[in-house]
Amino acid sequence: MNHPSALHADLPPWPEVDFAAFGETETLPLSRIQKLTAGYLTRNWLAIPQVTHHDEADITSLDACRSRLAQDTGTRVTPLAFVVKALEEGLREFPRFNASLDAGGQNLIVKKYFHIGVAVDTPSGLLVAVIRDCDKKGVVELADEIGSVSARARQKGLPMSDMVGGCMTISSLGNIGGTAFSPIINAPEVAILGVTKAQWKPHRDGDATDWRLMLPLSLTYDHRVINGADAARFAVHVADALSRPESLIE
Repeated sequence: MNHPSALHADLPPWPEVDFAAFGETETLPLSRIQKLTAGYLTRNWLAIPQVTHHDEADITSLDACRSRLAQDTGTRVTPLAFVVKALEEGLREFPRFNASLDAGGQNLIVKKYFHIGVAVDTPSGLLVAVIRDCDKKGVVELADEIGSVSARARQKGLPMSDMVGGCMTISSLGNIGGTAFSPIINAPEVAILGVTKAQWKPHRDGDATDWRLMLPLSLTYDHRVINGADAARFAVHVADALSRPESLIE
């Protein structure tokens, strides 16, 4: 198996252009986080044969359940907390997703813990905060922790200890928009779940039409470890869990 640096070595050099020759320009230095992220994403894109599977989850009941929980507890419970819990359930049901290839690509290391990364958009760039032991925490506790760590990340960043050890990452654009995208895997994880903005869609039920709130899911997976059929089953399992919010808060 080729080392990622060997794959990159054969690429042609980046074009050097004097953009000022075509009009006015401004040079803005990248932040340290942006530079680090660029390197990691380039490595992951070059080294991992990744495929994105798209699906959607009916979160009509979840949205109502979320509102009730927020009123009862005084905690801002976002759909993301439910997604974390549903993803943890999926990792338990499909252990191959809760794994990493070793550095040589010859062995699969299956994890027995459930730490889920949550991508946080900060002024300095993208950070991934790892929420640990999600199997031992309820939705309200997860919502509170996600809110707290996201605020810390935006205000002053996160120590490396808060960004390592994840089993799988969630990249959520639901508060912004979009219908689907292809998130890049956060190595050494073997999959990442992207979430975009929920939309009301008509659903046929016999002769009647009902409106349901549907959440788009974009699952990118490492094809060396996971095949397409298993990716589809995993996405269906997570979507089904999200459609049964009461089971996620038991």
